[in-house]
Amino acid sequence: MSAPGFQVSRRVQAMEISVIKAMAMRAAATPGAVSLAWGLPSFPTPEPIREAVKRALDADPTVGRYTLPDGLPELREAITVAHQAQTGVAIDAAEQVLVTAGNMQGMNVLFHVLLDADDEVILTDPGFASHVQQVRLCGAVPRYWRLDEDTGWQLDLDALPGLVNERTRAIVIVSPSNPTGRIFERDSLLRLAELAKARNLMVVIDDPYSRFTYENKATYFNLASVREFADNLVYLFTFSKAYAMSGWRLGYLVAPPGLKHEILKVHDASIICAPHVSQVAGLAALNQEPQPWHEFEQLLAGRRTLICERLDHLPHVFEYQRPQGAYYVFPRIVAAHDDSRQFAIDLLEHVGVSTTPGSGFGPGGEHHVRMAYCVDEDTINAAFDRLEVRFGTG
Repeated sequence: MSAPGFQVSRRVQAMEISVIKAMAMRAAATPGAVSLAWGLPSFPTPEPIREAVKRALDADPTVGRYTLPDGLPELREAITVAHQAQTGVAIDAAEQVLVTAGNMQGMNVLFHVLLDADDEVILTDPGFASHVQQVRLCGAVPRYWRLDEDTGWQLDLDALPGLVNERTRAIVIVSPSNPTGRIFERDSLLRLAELAKARNLMVVIDDPYSRFTYENKATYFNLASVREFADNLVYLFTFSKAYAMSGWRLGYLVAPPGLKHEILKVHDASIICAPHVSQVAGLAALNQEPQPWHEFEQLLAGRRTLICERLDHLPHVFEYQRPQGAYYVFPRIVAAHDDSRQFAIDLLEHVGVSTTPGSGFGPGGEHHVRMAYCVDEDTINAAFDRLEVRFGTG
């Protein structure tokens, strides 16, 4: 509700803050709470990145100034090298690459370019909560593409054509998925892209987690590696997870030639440029060897094992599917409860454990909670020690 005397747009009044951040804020205000709610990596930004920024701050007085709106030229060139290494596809730094203040900002400007009022965007259900908010903030409509829990949260390609109509503009994919940890199959993604190309839709790949695929590397497939779909695909990468740089707010997008100019209009009007100091950090991140995500992935694999072992002691409370990638597990609540939101609030208020209610990730997430295992082992153990005291072990 708007404050007395203030006019607030109906669009904003109808919104709520992301359920992820809402639960993180509740946990922060709850003395002694332990949180599995927020996908905030526990790792510090690697020392080579921090040291490179220190040197730049001492040596280069321009670090405190704006960069060009699309980013430092040397960073954009490094991005082309990294993108080709990951996908095998060569891109043009001047025509296709835009440095963003993280994927959230990149998605926001992209949606403002692609969408008019009442246009539609197809989002997986369950899917990332903030994508729903961003679509609605543009006056557009999210269309939920229900994932099949019985087959391990796979994409249902038979259902996709029925979601597409004359107002559909884009399909958003996150793989590995947030919140399920599912890695979507190559054949399914190719069928999705073929439909998008035939119907002149944009496939938007939001990629925070592709560096964390564990034993499933052969399963992971990046649609950005297929040249024939390049005109119908925007790829967004964030430094937040793979480089433990969530607070630096840095990412980049790779767009079809011609679209970057349109995106720049909104980018310039909303932020001018990504923070210069963060771009310095990003350049150091891409150039360092070895790349830090290899160590992060090993640590996360151990935490995935730990959280699954702890869940195995609570079969009367949760049923779960072992995540293939990312760093979330999305168990179904089998204990008595009314809905996932109230269940999560009760866990926080009466057990001191913060999780994210699955309903915040779409209708298909109801009766689940998301647990992030990017936190340290002590936090995971403390949370489950409390859950076992509350529910007993099975």
